[in-house]
Amino acid sequence: QYSEIVLRGVGGHPYEEIMIIDGNDPRGIDVGIMTKNGITIGRMQSHIHDKDAAGRIIFSRDCPEYLITTSSGESIWILPNHFKSKFGGDNASSRRKRLTQANRVKEIYLRLIEEGETNVVILGDLNDTPNSQALEPLLKETDLKDVSEHPSFDTGEFPGKGTFGLGNDSNKIDYILLSPALFDRITACGLFRKGAWPGRSPKRWTVYPELKEEIHAASDHHLIWAEFL
Repeated sequence: QYSEIVLRGVGGHPYEEIMIIDGNDPRGIDVGIMTKNGITIGRMQSHIHDKDAAGRIIFSRDCPEYLITTSSGESIWILPNHFKSKFGGDNASSRRKRLTQANRVKEIYLRLIEEGETNVVILGDLNDTPNSQALEPLLKETDLKDVSEHPSFDTGEFPGKGTFGLGNDSNKIDYILLSPALFDRITACGLFRKGAWPGRSPKRWTVYPELKEEIHAASDHHLIWAEFL
């Protein structure tokens, strides 16, 4: 509906290909992928049934593997994620859950690299900060690079790198993590906040004129983006 109805309604163009694999969240909160400009979705692998050593389901939603092919014929693996939420308060159990999820994503990433894949993207709401123990498997135990550390990363009018709420650094919980080969090809990257609530006074960044109250925000998360050569 977003692609076919909402985008058309504001003068945009629908995405050419869309794929969502139903995940483990009973509310239907899933992760997926949309492509356009001749980028096609090919092989797909779900991990909704992955279990830890105790037999518990690992992913709150899923960590699907999507192989996309660019218009020039290049292959890129996209692994969208949405780790265990802190909603309702964080505790040791939820932190362990995110650590287990990060470890499993690390295993998937290392397998792809061992298979000779060089273009890998891991992205999404990981629900924890860069200094958290839960994200160490990805941020410290692999060669993955965070786009927010790229010299071209543009936070816009507000200097914080936070991706949630009011954008403070302590609210950085969304990521685009790249294999080194892709990181070296970034031409621009940053945060887009025009649809996010900027606070009342003073407003931290410019928003769309229709965004007059917090309830009008497109999301309480800020869009993180990157462009590549």
